[in-house]
Amino acid sequence: MYSFLKKKFILPVVASAFLFIGSSFKDDFFEIAKQIEIFTTLFKELNRNYVDETNPGELMDKAIKAMLANLDPYTVYFNEQDVVKFKINNTGEYTGIGAILTRKEDKLIIKEPYKNFPADKAGLKAGDEIIQIGDVLLSDFKDDASQLLKGSKNTKITVKYLRQGKPNTTQIVLDEVEIKSVPFFAKIDDKTGYIVLSHFNKKASFETKEALEQLKKEGAERIILDVRDNPGGLLNEAVNICNLFVAKNETIVTTKSKIDKHNTTYKTTREPVDLDIPLIVLVNGRSASASEIVAGALQDLDRAVVVGSRSFGKGLVQRPVDLTYGTQLKVTISRYYTPSGRCIQALDYSKKDKNGMALKTEEKNFNAFKTRKGRTVYDGGGIQPDVVLEETKSSPITNALLRNDGIFNYVTSYCYKNPTLGNQIPVISDADYADFKNYLKAQKFSFDTETELALKNTLAVAKKEKLDESIQVEYQQLLTALQKSENALLDKHQKEIKGLMVDEIIKRFQYQEGLYQYYTKNNIEIKKATTLLNDAAAYKAILKM
Repeated sequence: MYSFLKKKFILPVVASAFLFIGSSFKDDFFEIAKQIEIFTTLFKELNRNYVDETNPGELMDKAIKAMLANLDPYTVYFNEQDVVKFKINNTGEYTGIGAILTRKEDKLIIKEPYKNFPADKAGLKAGDEIIQIGDVLLSDFKDDASQLLKGSKNTKITVKYLRQGKPNTTQIVLDEVEIKSVPFFAKIDDKTGYIVLSHFNKKASFETKEALEQLKKEGAERIILDVRDNPGGLLNEAVNICNLFVAKNETIVTTKSKIDKHNTTYKTTREPVDLDIPLIVLVNGRSASASEIVAGALQDLDRAVVVGSRSFGKGLVQRPVDLTYGTQLKVTISRYYTPSGRCIQALDYSKKDKNGMALKTEEKNFNAFKTRKGRTVYDGGGIQPDVVLEETKSSPITNALLRNDGIFNYVTSYCYKNPTLGNQIPVISDADYADFKNYLKAQKFSFDTETELALKNTLAVAKKEKLDESIQVEYQQLLTALQKSENALLDKHQKEIKGLMVDEIIKRFQYQEGLYQYYTKNNIEIKKATTLLNDAAAYKAILKM
């Protein structure tokens, strides 16, 4: 709980900080000052008079986050613990266990251990459920449990975990963990180099440059840059990566804001590595932010062909602002615009539907822009590839399986039943797929589609109003019909789902490196990109060269 000193002075300090925000604040000075005074009074009286003991820090944390939730999802408040994690994401370095974790109920789930890092060395595997860290039972710990796995280098932490329901204990020795922006690069054939850019931390352009130069030394005469599933990161690193392929002093991105100082034009500042090497950028629906700046700028400048499926559509720029007591606000300060002048933001957070969800810009409202050589490109909905691969788009049923760990959990079970796969490429047979469907049914897997959620909500409301008995038969009929429909969609999208199952299995036995190696020979987008690069005439025709 906050000390009396913090309780007494935190709000006046926060209030005084607002006095220096700028012209927009001055314009609304009275209204803002009035609302701050109301809230300060309310907060003080609430903590003084409430019947039970309150936690002012927790109340404030929730109040701030609820307020920001009404804006866009990228404007967020970081308490002291959050700030540490935010800095980790931007530097790519930290001391920890070297694994992707997710919290589920009273457990921390290992989603992916990185090869040769502490979690991997301790024998932890994807699917393991950590239930105790040191003396702390996670069932009793409601805060961010991943913080219990951080500390100084060589710190030893004992963890208890469940593997396939059986309890185990291991000791993790913390070490420095470096998250690579370029986790993999290699030659696909004698002349084609392939670079995976997984996120944009402060080393992104350096690692990409190293990979590019090494591939050129090995004889690569064309490059595939893969930013699929890349959620973005540092904007200046996106500019520097474009600079590897375009001349000095080229405009890559412009940011526009209501505050003049945030209106900035970002240009390349260095000599490029290669102005002429044929280049393809791979994108998908999970390529966002800085990934879209790279793809959009190189597309607008006719420097690369973009291949894949439409990107996410995040055209908003955030900036961290340090607050008092080690806290921080990450706030959306501007929109970014590619060299042609388009903003690719897909969702309009100033306009919400009846459920409070931001509205997506309709395609009929997209605006047309021209690339340097006169090709037509559009704003409002992410980066539309020059070569669209319909088969690479994710179906809603597949997204539900990924979102709710249907594939992940089944593969965990599958791998323990098939422990000798090693470096083999797994084949998911029809019998395996039938087993997968039965697994989902046995686990009562919820797809949480909008229809399913609406149906469950209807029953919940009916129970509250004591009408559930009268509609039970109809409800069950609708639920059965919905489950039949979901089963049909599982069959319809079997090829897509099987592919994701294979990817997950390979990652379990061969780590990320093995998965990327597999991609170089088997991935549809990479095959298409390689074919296009092998056809110089087709490549040049797209770019009007």
